[in-house]
Amino acid sequence: MLVKEIGEFGLIERFRKAIKTDSSVIRGPGDDCAVLAFDKSRYQLFTCDMIVEGIDFTLQDDPFLVGRKALAIQVSDIAACAGIPRHCLVSLAMPGNISIGFIDRLFKGMQHIAKKYNINIAGGDISRAKQLTIDVSMLGIVEKNNLVLRNGARIGDIIFVSGPLGGSIFGKHLNFTPPLKEARFLVKNFKVNAMIDISDGLAQDLGHILKQSSVGAVIYEDLIPLNKEARNLADALYMGEDFELLFTVSCNEAKKILKRKSRNFHPIGEVTDRSLGLRLIDKRGREKIITPKGFRHF
Repeated sequence: MLVKEIGEFGLIERFRKAIKTDSSVIRGPGDDCAVLAFDKSRYQLFTCDMIVEGIDFTLQDDPFLVGRKALAIQVSDIAACAGIPRHCLVSLAMPGNISIGFIDRLFKGMQHIAKKYNINIAGGDISRAKQLTIDVSMLGIVEKNNLVLRNGARIGDIIFVSGPLGGSIFGKHLNFTPPLKEARFLVKNFKVNAMIDISDGLAQDLGHILKQSSVGAVIYEDLIPLNKEARNLADALYMGEDFELLFTVSCNEAKKILKRKSRNFHPIGEVTDRSLGLRLIDKRGREKIITPKGFRHF
């Protein structure tokens, strides 16, 4: 059997079943961050991601923006669990013929995000490879009462996104603002039941919440906000790289959110019974089942 035959998430599930952890791991594989024991009032968040030349960026892109993205996607993961980023390690694998000027500008992009969000770049590693690969591991902190995971969605919850979706691969994915302020605002003012950041597309990432929470959902085409770069609804559903928050709250909390005009949160649907799956109501009022698919490496 080949990796491409079981796919990215099949491989992840294979690893997840084999992983054994002790009591210091509060939440292991399956969320935006691992959640680790820390102190009486807080958890530690731990996340990692790599970006690879030819898949996540090209050498024709501004290296400052590439370096910026490498750290920003980690901040977005921390935000999805409502935490605060604190420390990171950066590993670079690259061919020897890449210019020092390129790498210097790449690192300046990393430093830009680190300074903006008070993150300590505490070390890392360097290796040789045929193509440039950047791997970042990041630690954060979250108050126990503020932690939000993917598994808390409840039937009747209203589904929100924190901004417009689709078309991000045409530019925004290299220069997005991690939704850290939005996440912290939400948990300090409302009871958020489930949350994820949209990296692989609305349909797929909503599917993660539905699977973890054992529920279904209905979303409405008319309510899904589109980026100006989005060519159509499919870009919002499946393209990914938006790095907006996708979250659910009760009806009462939804009313409170909508009364607050200080943040631009968009209600797009409702959590339903698991048996109904994920459904879309289009602009003509027609209903169809959506497959929770999006970007996958395999």
